[in-house]
Amino acid sequence: MGIQEFNTLVINNSEGLKPFAITLTRDYETAQDLCQETLYKALAHHDKYQPDTNIKAWLCTIMRNIFINDYRRNERKKIVVDAIRYTTQQHTFEGADKTIRLKEINTALYKLPTIFKNACLLYLQGYKYNEIAEALNEPLGTIKSRIHFARKMLKKQIDR
Repeated sequence: MGIQEFNTLVINNSEGLKPFAITLTRDYETAQDLCQETLYKALAHHDKYQPDTNIKAWLCTIMRNIFINDYRRNERKKIVVDAIRYTTQQHTFEGADKTIRLKEINTALYKLPTIFKNACLLYLQGYKYNEIAEALNEPLGTIKSRIHFARKMLKKQIDR
């Protein structure tokens, strides 16, 4: 199957994705974004499509996987934010102290050596280890180690 033929097939089936996207997201604007990202990934990975198979099912699987990955990424962000809030509440009690504590955490984070800081910042933004490894062009084990050591360094800095 040629690229032009594949593109036409995807475009012809794109309207059928919108109801599924709205079911997943329960928000029209987010559903539109999810549809666009699904079409982008489908077109970018056209070589993985098996001709003469159900294109709509393939597109829905891509959409579902994008939705799940985004959901997990957002949950990790919430956990990190909650952990920072807990840390600041545990050590301080007044509003001004909380602000100072958050600034202290941010300062400690940005004072990390660059190799640890880059991996840690991406992790705190919700990216998975393998996504970070790919983005930084490093082995997965190296990224896991850097994040582990970054956490240890931050804990030492914050506990002081």
